[in-house]
Amino acid sequence: MHKRRELQSKNCAGARQTQENFRRLAGRAAPGITLPMPNPGETFAEFLLAQPGMRRVPTDRLELFDSPGFLPPSQCAELIALIERDRRPSTIADPNGDHYFRTSETCDLSPDEPAVQELEERLFTVNGIDPAHGEPVQGQRYAVGQEFKPHTDYFEPQGLDFERYCSVAGNRTWTFMIYLNEVEAGGGTRFKVIGKTFQPETGKLVCWNNKRTDGRLNPNTLHHGMKVRKGVKYVITKWYRERTWA
Repeated sequence: MHKRRELQSKNCAGARQTQENFRRLAGRAAPGITLPMPNPGETFAEFLLAQPGMRRVPTDRLELFDSPGFLPPSQCAELIALIERDRRPSTIADPNGDHYFRTSETCDLSPDEPAVQELEERLFTVNGIDPAHGEPVQGQRYAVGQEFKPHTDYFEPQGLDFERYCSVAGNRTWTFMIYLNEVEAGGGTRFKVIGKTFQPETGKLVCWNNKRTDGRLNPNTLHHGMKVRKGVKYVITKWYRERTWA
């Protein structure tokens, strides 16, 4: 509990610093250009691109970024061990009758774990999103033949489970995904609409805005966790919400 209070204290101080960073970026904007001040559950491209190593995929269809080496191998190994300990079969919202739609294993990582606390701090530094808007850190494990067929991360407003998952915290805003290891074959993440595939690399961050810049949900974020052909893939996923997570 003491460590959690310490982390919350650091995040409060970090939040103040992040707002100062937002204002500093806005002050450097070209004449006539106004940079957004995002709500606490969001970030924006200019802030992300100010972080060392962050790169944007050149497309106007969605806001999509990557950052190689975001996590060191030692921390990736700690997170893999946590996933192995607590993994369970993955599920989906709004079941579509395809029992092979998502065949990976999943676990929710405890916020009391030092490796998870360090991860949360790293994410907050790179995105500035209020941690209170984040879902629990989730880990996924993909064995040979397992996949997550093409899907979007946001919840469909007309979906059967929308009220169940979004009535309190709202919909998902940003996704931050981190590969924890390299895979011998397969296991890429393909964004079909733009023909972009990311291959697993130890510690590599991939992140995207689940909305368009005007706030509408963005179907161009459709992505496929492709089948692992050889080896095992481990991934961390952190989703953020429009409102605070209860």
